[in-house]
Amino acid sequence: MDPREIIIRPVISEHSYDMMEDNKYTFEVHKKANKIEVAKAIEAIFGVKVTKVNTLNVKAKPKRMRYHEGKTRTWKKAIVTLAEGDTIELFAAN
Repeated sequence: MDPREIIIRPVISEHSYDMMEDNKYTFEVHKKANKIEVAKAIEAIFGVKVTKVNTLNVKAKPKRMRYHEGKTRTWKKAIVTLAEGDTIELFAAN
């Protein structure tokens, strides 16, 4: 699988910003990707050294729109820890 197919998007939240200080970055990844594939994809795309990958499946939450009930989508999240001195510039300063 191509590295661009494994890494879908970075997850942007207050908690993920706080984890960036500890050299941990959060990404949405392909549902069938394992930790080894995620680590290789991050190293290939961003040119950094990955030391640890934690993955978790985010479950669907119930949602309502007026009279219709439904659920949000399920997706897979990966928290990637980088080696000391490596960083990923997710957002360029304008």
